[in-house]
Amino acid sequence: MSQIIECVPNFSEGRDMGIIKEITNQVSSVEGVELLDVDPGKATNRTVVTFVGPPQEVIDAAFLAVKKASELIDMTGHQGDHPRFGATDVCPLIPVSGISMEETVEWAHQLAKRIGEELQFPVYCYENAAKEEKRKNLATVRAGEYEGLSEKLNDPQWKPDFGPVKFVPRTGTIAVGARDFLVA
Repeated sequence: MSQIIECVPNFSEGRDMGIIKEITNQVSSVEGVELLDVDPGKATNRTVVTFVGPPQEVIDAAFLAVKKASELIDMTGHQGDHPRFGATDVCPLIPVSGISMEETVEWAHQLAKRIGEELQFPVYCYENAAKEEKRKNLATVRAGEYEGLSEKLNDPQWKPDFGPVKFVPRTGTIAVGARDFLVA
């Protein structure tokens, strides 16, 4: 049976459809990945994107989308009604079929490591991918939001799981996770 995972990144842009399209084009560019939904919100200034596919392809598509978001979204002027701390705020992976949560966590860690090393901004892991119990809850990880990030990164208790221990004003940070489906 082939393995399928879902990825639901949330980007801190919900108003400029040109930027949103450039990000989702990155997802669509990866063979084997199916873009299922793009849900922008003007008031939240946030877009939730949903795509599925085999794990490696989904990880590749997620990385490309996060990279493009880091190039196009400048957090220094971001305003919106939703808690956030990065250009790509969260990037959860969800096991769909033929894959365990434990395997999905491994993929989340691989993605988080790649983002931290190649894009050079801080990465936290949350939910099932959390490396510490206190980081399981996304609200706890995101506490202080973008505006409190510089101070948070100076606290040894909040050293990122991957990437540099430095505040990157343009991109902020990202939380990469592994979780079950959410029923909103």
